[in-house]
Amino acid sequence: MMLLAKINSSPIVPVYYNDDIEVCKSILAECYEGGVRVFEFVDRGPKSKDNFRLLVAFRDQFFKDLILGVGSIKNVVQAKDFISLGADFLVSPIVNPAIAALMEGSSVEWIPGCMTPTEIAVAENLGASIIKLFPGEVLGPNFVKAIKPLFPTLNFMITGGVSLSPDNLRAWFKVGATAVGVGSKLFEGEFIPSNRNTRDNLKASFSFIKSL
Repeated sequence: MMLLAKINSSPIVPVYYNDDIEVCKSILAECYEGGVRVFEFVDRGPKSKDNFRLLVAFRDQFFKDLILGVGSIKNVVQAKDFISLGADFLVSPIVNPAIAALMEGSSVEWIPGCMTPTEIAVAENLGASIIKLFPGEVLGPNFVKAIKPLFPTLNFMITGGVSLSPDNLRAWFKVGATAVGVGSKLFEGEFIPSNRNTRDNLKASFSFIKSL
């Protein structure tokens, strides 16, 4: 799986949306320069489809090895829309068997969202190999530690409340997380294109994860 290989080598996945396409492009470029190779744009605004289409073109021109997906996918209509726009993968906050059926045999990969062992088992039976555990701040690292032995072949991406602080990253990766999805805590405050904090924070965080 190309997606899993990219996530393993670049285990911080930014989760982002903005109405302004130029801000989106700047964020994508900053993240790429920081070492990100998997980026999740989310369907959470009126310009999500237009902006994603433009981001795909931007990626194809400048960052060809970046895998670009879409999050907050809850139904088949959304899934079809973003697959047609060039999504490499889709992320859901839920487990929807209809989406799993749509993705079967597709080159586009699907990451379902789970919160309980039963949901994880359903997602596994539907063929998922990467599970989004959400919301991370509610579940906590001890949840991951407890369920890993039950699902030894699954990979878990923790999303919701994750920060790039060493303590937070250590807590998740020490209990077996494959990756973390980072949103508001990575992009706090107003983004200024000339401010390199996002890039530098990501570089430092990737180095820290490798040292664990």
